[in-house]
Amino acid sequence: MQAPIAKKVPHLLSHHGQQRQDDYYWMRDDKRENPEVLAHLEAENHYCQQMLSSTAQRQQQLFAELKGRIKKDDNTVPVKDGAYWYHSEVSGDEEYGRHFRATSFSGDNKALLLDVNQLAQGHDFYDLGEVAVSPNEQLLAYAEDTSGRRIYTVAFKDLATGELLSDTLTNTEGQVVWANDNRTVFYVRKDEQTLLGYQVFRHRLGTAQEQDVLVYEESDRSFYMGLGKSRDESLIFIDLEATETSHTFAIDADNPCAPVTELLPRTQGHLYDIDKLGEHFYIVSNWQAKNFRFMQATAAQLADLQQWQELVAHREDVLLESVELFEHYWLLTERQQGQIGFVVYQHRQGKVAGTPMPLQFADPCYFAGVAMNPEPNVSKARVFYSSLTTPGSLFEFDLATGEKTLLKQQQVVGEFNADDYASERLFITARDGEQVPVSLVYRRDLFKGDGSNPLLQYGYGAYGITIDPSFSSTILSLLDRGFVYAIAHIRGSEMLGRQWYEAGKLKHKQNSFNDFIDVTEALVAKGYGAEDKVFASGGSAGGLLMGAVINQAPHLYRAIGCHVPFLDVLTTMLDESIPLTTNEYDEWGNPNDEGDYQTIAAYSPYDNIKAQDYPHILVTTGLHDSQVQYWEPMKWVAKMREYKTDNHLLLFKTDMESGHGGASGRFKSLQEKALEFNFFLHTLAEDEHQ
Repeated sequence: MQAPIAKKVPHLLSHHGQQRQDDYYWMRDDKRENPEVLAHLEAENHYCQQMLSSTAQRQQQLFAELKGRIKKDDNTVPVKDGAYWYHSEVSGDEEYGRHFRATSFSGDNKALLLDVNQLAQGHDFYDLGEVAVSPNEQLLAYAEDTSGRRIYTVAFKDLATGELLSDTLTNTEGQVVWANDNRTVFYVRKDEQTLLGYQVFRHRLGTAQEQDVLVYEESDRSFYMGLGKSRDESLIFIDLEATETSHTFAIDADNPCAPVTELLPRTQGHLYDIDKLGEHFYIVSNWQAKNFRFMQATAAQLADLQQWQELVAHREDVLLESVELFEHYWLLTERQQGQIGFVVYQHRQGKVAGTPMPLQFADPCYFAGVAMNPEPNVSKARVFYSSLTTPGSLFEFDLATGEKTLLKQQQVVGEFNADDYASERLFITARDGEQVPVSLVYRRDLFKGDGSNPLLQYGYGAYGITIDPSFSSTILSLLDRGFVYAIAHIRGSEMLGRQWYEAGKLKHKQNSFNDFIDVTEALVAKGYGAEDKVFASGGSAGGLLMGAVINQAPHLYRAIGCHVPFLDVLTTMLDESIPLTTNEYDEWGNPNDEGDYQTIAAYSPYDNIKAQDYPHILVTTGLHDSQVQYWEPMKWVAKMREYKTDNHLLLFKTDMESGHGGASGRFKSLQEKALEFNFFLHTLAEDEHQ
C-alpha cells in the first residue's frame, strides 16, 4: 500500500539573515477545520491501520492482556479531611470512577459526590480536573475538560440536595480555591490564544461570571500561574513560576475581598515553594543553595531573606524536593544519587527537636512520594511507593517511630509474581565522563545476559522532570516476551540534582541526546540487549529526544515510538502565539537571540532530517493537543517520508478526539499502548515473539 504523500507548498522563514524553506507549513490550522488537513490525517490513520492489519489479532490480544491485569472493581483507601472520609471506586468495564465520602473509615453514611461515568456521557473525551469541597463541607466545586485542550469549565453542587447550582465558570485552568466564607472562590482564566493562565478572578456564588472581580493579572508570559491554600488554611496563594523564577502572592482566606499582597519580591533565579502553618512561613528555597534548603520566617521577616532562619542546610549531594508540614513534624522528600528518600524532623516551637529519622525501603531503586495528608494535626503520614518489580503501594508511617503499615497494594490480576522479575540500577559512563543512571527490569528466566534479548529504552530529559523507576503492569507484556526495559535518566532531569538538569538544557541540550545514545551503546556492549533489537520510546519532550537521537544515531535502533512529540522546536519557539512558547525560553532558549537560534537549529528534529536510513517509526498525537500542536508530528512525518532512504515502516496515528494526555478513560488509553507494543513486535522476526 502506498504511504500518504503530502503536497508541498514552499514557505520561506527568515531569521538572523538565514532562510529556511518549510514545505509543510501549510499543515498548521489553529481551528482544526481545514478539510485538506483533516483528510490527510485520516489518510495517515487508514495507512497505519492497513499496514498493521495482518497483526490486528495480536494487537487485540495485547489489549486484552493489558486490560486483564487491571482489577475491574477497585477502590482507593479512604482519607480523612475534616468530618468526612473521602474515597473513589471503579467497577466493571467502566472507564471512569465514582467519588464518595463517608463519616467513618469503614464507610458509614456513604454518599456519592460525583459519578464521572455519568459526567462523561456524550463526550468523546472527558477529564475531571480539580475537585474542591467548601470549608463548611456543604458545597462541591469541580472542573471539567471535554475537548482535551486543558480548558476547564467549573460547576458547583449542593451536597445536601445533590442539585447543581446555577454558577458556571468557563475558560479556566481547572483549579478552584474556596475562601473561608463558603461563598467565594478564586480561579485562573486562560488566554484564549496561547491557553496560558494569566488572570486570577474572584467569584461570589449566585452572581454571573461577567461580574467576577479581577484580582491579579500577570503581564510576563514566561510564568505559569496556579492557586493553592496554605497548610493552616489562612491564606490563598497565587503561585507564579517560570523556569528559573518563583513569585508568590497571598489573599486573606477569611477576608476574600482584601487586597492581594506580595509575599516576596520577584528575583530572577530565585526558585522557592512557600507554605504557612501557625505563626511561621516555611520555604524550600534555592537562595544561595542550588539543591535547595529548608527555611522559616515570620510574616514580619518574610520579605527580608537575610532574616530567614535555616532549618535544614543545603547539601551538594542531596536535592531537597519538598517538605510536608505537620504540627509536630516536617516530612522532607530528598533525592541522593538519584534515589528518592524521606526524612522526618521532629520540631517544637519552630525548632528541630531530636535526631532526623530516615524512612526506609528495601528495593535497590524505586519511586516514592508523599500521598494525600490533608490534616496537619496528626502523627502519621501516608506515602506511596513502587518499584520496577513492586506494584504501587500506599504506606502509612508513624512519624514518631518510623514504623510503616501497608494500607493497600495495587493488585495485578493474573499470574504475576514479583519474584519472577529483577531490577537493577547501573551507572553508564557518557562520552564526557559523566555517570548516567539507568534503571533496568527484566524477567529472570528469560534474561540471557549474552546480548540476545530485545531491549526497550525509554527517556525524557527535560524541565527537571525525573522519570523514576515505578511499576507498570503494561510493560509486563514485553518483559514476558523476553524484553529488557531500561529507563535512561539522562541530563535534563533532576535525577542527580539541580546541576543534572542545568547540564541538559539551553546550550547544553545536546548532552541529553548524547547520554541517551551512550546508554544504548553501553547496554548493548554489556549484554543487556541485542545490537539489532534495540527499541526506544519517548513522549512530548521525550518525543523531541527520539527525533534528535534518530537523526544523530539512526543505526542504533530497530524501531522507535514517538508520542505527542515536540519536533519542530525552532519554528515553535519563534512563534509567541503558540501555547507554552514564552514559558519555555529558559528551557530551550529564545531563538530571537541569534546564539539561541543556532543552538536550537543544530538539533531541532524537523530541521535536521536528512537523506539516510531511519529505524521503523510509530508516531502518535492528538488533534486537540494544547501542549504540542498536532501539526508538529504531521509535518515531521511528511518531511521524513520525503527524505528517508529506507523501506522501514513510518506510521502516524492521530486520535481525532484527544489532547496531550492521550485518550481519556482507564481502558481506552491501553489501546495506545497495545498499538505501540504490537508495532515493536511486528518489526521483530515472527519466530522471535511467539
